[in-house]
Amino acid sequence: MPRRFLSSAVAALAITSIAALPPGAHAHALPLVVDGQPLPSLAPMLQKVTPAVVNISTKTRVRVSNPFFDDPVFRQFFGLNGTPREQVEQSLGSGVIVDADKGYILTNNHVVGGADDITVTLQDGRNFKGTLVGTDPATDVAVVKITPDHLQALPIADSSSLRVGDFVVAVGEPFGLGQTVTSGIVSALGRSGLGGSSFQNFIQTDASINPGNSGGPLVNLRGELVGINTMILSPSGGNVGIGFAIPSKIASAVMGQLITSGKVSRGNLGVQTQDITPNIAKLLGLKDNNGAVVTRVLPGSPADRAGLQTGDVLTSINGTPLQSADQLNNAEGLLPANSSITLSVLRNGNTRQVTAQLAPEKNATLDGGTLDPRLAGVTFSELTDQQTSQGLSGVAVANVSASSRAAHAGLSVGDVIVGIGNRRISNLRDLQGLAAAKPRQLVLLVATDDGLNYVLIQ
Repeated sequence: MPRRFLSSAVAALAITSIAALPPGAHAHALPLVVDGQPLPSLAPMLQKVTPAVVNISTKTRVRVSNPFFDDPVFRQFFGLNGTPREQVEQSLGSGVIVDADKGYILTNNHVVGGADDITVTLQDGRNFKGTLVGTDPATDVAVVKITPDHLQALPIADSSSLRVGDFVVAVGEPFGLGQTVTSGIVSALGRSGLGGSSFQNFIQTDASINPGNSGGPLVNLRGELVGINTMILSPSGGNVGIGFAIPSKIASAVMGQLITSGKVSRGNLGVQTQDITPNIAKLLGLKDNNGAVVTRVLPGSPADRAGLQTGDVLTSINGTPLQSADQLNNAEGLLPANSSITLSVLRNGNTRQVTAQLAPEKNATLDGGTLDPRLAGVTFSELTDQQTSQGLSGVAVANVSASSRAAHAGLSVGDVIVGIGNRRISNLRDLQGLAAAKPRQLVLLVATDDGLNYVLIQ
């Protein structure tokens, strides 16, 4: 913002504020109390919160691809060696100290994932070199550690007790301006289907969240952490009053696993489901479209052992009504392995309760031909721990038959599939779900050493 415009805006604000004062009052003489009651202020709470909020700056070295420099004749003519060229990308975000004794900081995966250097700056100006403890692209949560040295942490509240209408405050460092505080209310709970991460149960708030706020805390009026700010919904890229935060209950559960083992072990029920359309509802004799219908039960899975069958309609999980297949996928993926769950199952007009224990998700492989004939000859696998620790998210191409359509389209072993069409994927489960829709045009978003590319498979 130009200085002249900023000065004019400040002057206008000052004129407006002074004009609003009662006759004889002065801007520097606002009363501290009205009718014997102190004026409400968030300042006392924020004095305890802001020292726990940090700025996170990262540097990532990426390979630069240029067709001229890749030409051996061009390199020989200009005397260039074969060393890959790199450039350094920098980014800014926020984080929140949640353990002062051990120096643990919660932030977003998209803030620190894949970074080569992490610098953490405290409110008092001190800088620390950050160490990445672990990341979870599926929930966009990451944990960074710094050297404990007179740190201040935020207590973590149970976000499941939040209600729509509760007041909340977002703290972060948008646009590199320095620490900034905005306030609002909880606009909605349980938001999902927004893209980006695989498992979503977001808090929606109208507290202003802007670029640079990512990873910063959303707190209640007691100064307790209720969420990690992660994204905005905006046609212009700026704040329009629709921001989203990862609930603290999810973030703290993911953090515990990352600190313990450096990765997240998720539970798997072993079913494939789809939304209930009006036609399916009519076919099954259902009163509405709520729930998820089972289309496949994997042999030997927890669902199989619990007696689930194709055609069953799942109407709730752990007492929470299910509205869609995505909601079931979120609920399943956000629970740790070996969790016990209770499902309400509608079969032949009768409702029954079924209990199952989620199995650990395996680093499995998947035959592309079972998903779509156009993917025949391709074997997909989950990413390795090393790949996920670098911030990658998607599924790996483990094998490609030379005669396959995918090979002719340019897909290669080692490529990472990060999306189908405009939908992101983080694991094999996501790939199964999106491929099951049988898109008319099968367009894969592929990450290679040269960057992101679209691959159309005919």
